[in-house]
Amino acid sequence: MIDYALARRALLADLFAGRVDPSDVCDAHPDLLRAAKHHGETSDTACPVCRHADRLVHVTYVYGDSLGAASGRTCPTARLSALTPEHGEVRVYVVEVCQRCSWNHLVSSHVRGSVPPAAARRSRSRAAGR
Repeated sequence: MIDYALARRALLADLFAGRVDPSDVCDAHPDLLRAAKHHGETSDTACPVCRHADRLVHVTYVYGDSLGAASGRTCPTARLSALTPEHGEVRVYVVEVCQRCSWNHLVSSHVRGSVPPAAARRSRSRAAGR
C-alpha cells in the first residue's frame, strides 16, 4: 500500500504559501469529475482548497491484464474483494476529487490478489529474454 498523504501535504503547503497556482492543482479532467459524480464514494474529508461543506469524493480505479476492457474503469470499494479471486492481480488507485473546485489528488495505490504461478513464470521468462 502506497499512501500519498505526504505528497498531498507538501502540495497543499506550496499552494497556501503561494508557490503553486490554484489552477495547477484544481485541474480535474472532465471525465474524472463525471466519474466522481456517478461512481464516487463520499469521504469524511472536506476539500482542503475551497473548504466547502461538501465532502471530497473518492473514485477507485482498477487496472489489470486479466480485466480486459474493464481495466482502467471505476470500481466500487465493496466490489474489490470479489474482483481479485476472479481476476488475479489487480492494481487499485484511489483519487480524491472536489466537484466544486476540481481539486484532485491520488490518495493511495495498492495491488490486490496475486499472479497465478504459471503466469508469473512466463513473465519472468520474458523479462530474462528466454
